[in-house]
Amino acid sequence: MRTHLFTCVLFALLVQPASAVLPDEQLSDPKLEARARHISQELRCVVCQNQTIDDSDAPLAHDLRVLLRERLVKGDSDDAAKDFLVKRYGTYVLLRPPFQQDTLALWLGPLGVLLIGAAASWVYFRGRSSAVDQSASVLNDEEQREVSRLVGGDKP
Repeated sequence: MRTHLFTCVLFALLVQPASAVLPDEQLSDPKLEARARHISQELRCVVCQNQTIDDSDAPLAHDLRVLLRERLVKGDSDDAAKDFLVKRYGTYVLLRPPFQQDTLALWLGPLGVLLIGAAASWVYFRGRSSAVDQSASVLNDEEQREVSRLVGGDKP
């Protein structure tokens, strides 16, 4: 049993994230390739769900990786290469889009859903407590005596 557990832990530690970067895409200059890898970790594949362009096998992700490397070879800075892709594909290409007017729903949406849920819960529980208070005073005098008799054990 321990050997099995040890083997599973060992494999879990050895597993590396998969990279879809093909050898023919990689740059011969290790510094430029490192810059390209760093930038591509901040860029989303616009076809896939929350995958970086390095992790995606989609043809568009391949095109984005190649385009990014071409921009770096031409001498663009990291920010200039990223800005080029944002101008071409929009802010959706960024995994962490900036807080600006066209991304307000993205940034404030979860807070809005949380506030709506809290308000709905407050209204629901407030309504339940007032319904319980009202139901306690609904009994007439005869029903009150009957309840008292049943609870108190009084005999008719």
